[in-house]
Amino acid sequence: MASGAIYRDTAIPLTALWTSPFARWGGALAHVSSLDLAVAGTSRALAERGIDRGSIEGLVLGWTVPQPAIFYGATTLAARLGMPHVSGPMLSQACATSVAALHQAAATVGTGAGPQLIVTADRTSNGPELSWPSPAGDEHGPVRENWVRDSFSRDPVTGQSMLATAEAVAAECGFTRGDLDAVAVLRSDQYTAALSNDRTFQRDFMVGLEIEQDEHETVCLLADEGVRPVTADSAGQLPSVRSGGVHTAATQTHPADGVAGALVTTAPHARELANRGPIVRLVASGFARVEPARMPKALVPAAQAALHAAGLKMETMDAISTHNPFAVNDLYFARETGVALDAMNRSGCSLLFGHPQGPTGLRTVTELAYVLRARGGGLGLFTGCAAGDTAAALIIEVTD
Repeated sequence: MASGAIYRDTAIPLTALWTSPFARWGGALAHVSSLDLAVAGTSRALAERGIDRGSIEGLVLGWTVPQPAIFYGATTLAARLGMPHVSGPMLSQACATSVAALHQAAATVGTGAGPQLIVTADRTSNGPELSWPSPAGDEHGPVRENWVRDSFSRDPVTGQSMLATAEAVAAECGFTRGDLDAVAVLRSDQYTAALSNDRTFQRDFMVGLEIEQDEHETVCLLADEGVRPVTADSAGQLPSVRSGGVHTAATQTHPADGVAGALVTTAPHARELANRGPIVRLVASGFARVEPARMPKALVPAAQAALHAAGLKMETMDAISTHNPFAVNDLYFARETGVALDAMNRSGCSLLFGHPQGPTGLRTVTELAYVLRARGGGLGLFTGCAAGDTAAALIIEVTD
């Protein structure tokens, strides 16, 4: 099942797409609430880009991992950003959260509302332990759940882990360990190439973090932390994560912490804010769900739904990026669509820089927009899988 939506007169100034560096699970951001990440990253992004906070009429907060005081997340964030009269929805749709937030903001702008600020933030490190009183009585003890680890390891509908869905698709399609390793090496090479010239490509959209903490030293994060280059030799030496499986630590992403944001408004206003610079037009989105325990397949129908809504074809896309927590995602997408593996993810992808969940998609959309800018504009497609055998896709157009 898939559905698509088209957007009219909705855009983002290119410079109003931004992301923080991502830190690997347990790294520099492990003790920082994602709400604090959101405040620090968004404050710096708005200041550096000269965005008038008084012009912002709404806020969409995307998150997937509960943090202290998240019940008041959107209103607290707005107040701490100096916008005490601004509010809006909080969205949580696993790895599809970023596209869901963009969809929400675009729909709101489409009704005539003013600029909508999107902030997506997550900290998978130190995820919460939830406890509920047992409905059967105290003698059975409370019901407990580790929000992050238990969510990764079991879908309540299928009883399968996310890794199991990747292994199932690889087995059905006949993809080998060598096929997956080759994807990981390619994506690593693409990410490394994007770091050339002292990270010139990333510096245009990446916002460094500096956060003072009461109980810990000040956190300063200026570049991705914990990315491990992958070579054919290093990939071949890694053991399979599951006995008899084909995925290794190199061919699946790592949990991470980070924040990303965007300012969605009308196309004319975006051009005004861009000061004759490029804008990113939101064209269409697609959401899809596939058969149980086959999550990596969902990228394809989500992308097709977005393309159908926009009346476009895959071959008209000038750049394509994916959220690929498993290397098999890209192999399946390439097989089903005919898109060459080396034509996707030209600046790297979440397989390398990690997956904080909520902001992962928005970071990838941001990089996609800057890849399009480097070629002089054009149409781009983002598609990425999400928990529950689902996926979300977005088509953008970068234009002056």
